[in-house]
Amino acid sequence: MPLTGRAALIAALGSVPVGLLDPGWTGLLAVNGSLALACACDFALAAPVRRLVLSRSGDTSVRLGDTADVTLTVTNPSRRLLRARLRDAWPPSSWQPGTELDASRHRLAVPPGERRRVTTRLRPTRRGDRQADLVTIRSYGPLGLFSRQGTHRIPWTLRVLPPFTSRKHLPSKLARLRELDGRTSVLTRGEGTEFDSLREYVPGDDTRSIDWRATARQSAVAVRTWRPERDRRILLVLDTGRTSAGRVGDAPRLDASLDAALLLGALASRAGDRVDLLAYDRRVRALVQGKSAGDVLPSLVNALASLEPELVETDARGLAATVLRTASRRSLLVLFTTLDAAPVEEGLLPILPQLTSRHTVVVASVADPHIAAMAQGRGDVEAVYDAAAAAQARRERERTADQLRRHGVTVVDATPDELAPAVADAYLALKAAGRL
Repeated sequence: MPLTGRAALIAALGSVPVGLLDPGWTGLLAVNGSLALACACDFALAAPVRRLVLSRSGDTSVRLGDTADVTLTVTNPSRRLLRARLRDAWPPSSWQPGTELDASRHRLAVPPGERRRVTTRLRPTRRGDRQADLVTIRSYGPLGLFSRQGTHRIPWTLRVLPPFTSRKHLPSKLARLRELDGRTSVLTRGEGTEFDSLREYVPGDDTRSIDWRATARQSAVAVRTWRPERDRRILLVLDTGRTSAGRVGDAPRLDASLDAALLLGALASRAGDRVDLLAYDRRVRALVQGKSAGDVLPSLVNALASLEPELVETDARGLAATVLRTASRRSLLVLFTTLDAAPVEEGLLPILPQLTSRHTVVVASVADPHIAAMAQGRGDVEAVYDAAAAAQARRERERTADQLRRHGVTVVDATPDELAPAVADAYLALKAAGRL
């Protein structure tokens, strides 16, 4: 039941004439007694806060970087007019820095027996679930001298989805996919591809694709055309251990991996392939399995929304065992992890034979563009030292990538902006070669 600034101002102004004209207890009691009586009347006329009925509606999900509107409906069941200030509290990451005060505070007046709506506009700065906190309401009397205050807990969850910035690459990758499917050009032949049709031979065709039986039945030489098999299995594996928490620019490595996984998932589902996802460090953090083509992308986005790096060392043997259980049939395994020498040599390399014997494996890693810039450093002693350290780091990553390639692994090492299209290109290349 706090006093307002208006009451304090009146008390201060009232003390001036008392001090000048009639200093003493009589003057003070006259001023403060009148003010206390006015405050009591104001409090009695303020609408009660505890009896208010509140409910929420609005957005339940939003893509990171976009805005979401959550509406509070305030119903006043009392017989007094509600004059109030309302604070709708959410976690700090629900707004851009510096905008919380304006976005979370509202003024409203609700006549007796009526309801009013106020809308809180959120613009989250992090992925994951944002839970609404307490709603604090301060109800003022008609004189504005005294107020009633109370809180209500009105649950609401806003799921902040990954931004999926790489979706801008999807049209060009789909165009390439249509070429591979034979809709705009003839395909090359490869292991594991499906027969599509016969056509007349043209100079430059692979002579191994000539169908001699069909040629014998007609006057022209006939060649077979092939298209990549559909309904192949793709397993996206995200390493959420400590190495995924390393920041490249303003975001952890895991965020770039999520974006690349979403682009590849969208592309592969359009190609007619079955896409599953596994996020693992020492236990399963997320699992998407058995979704239809139309449900794959929403399921991936929803599963990845609340995924965060864990500051633990990834259990490589547990990861391999979980992958083999999840992908019982031969699949394209795309592992988003690091190319740092120690984690690869101690964790990934020992388990690779188990994976490559059953699956086609692609390892995708996020490279730091700052290291490349440092390697070109010139000038003072510190810059030269940094350049030498960066060059050494690059050589170690290249050596690690070569070790993986010797095991038959396709390696994609790209900066955050380039990782998603590079992984999609690797998938299309494997599909064209019939290696899926």
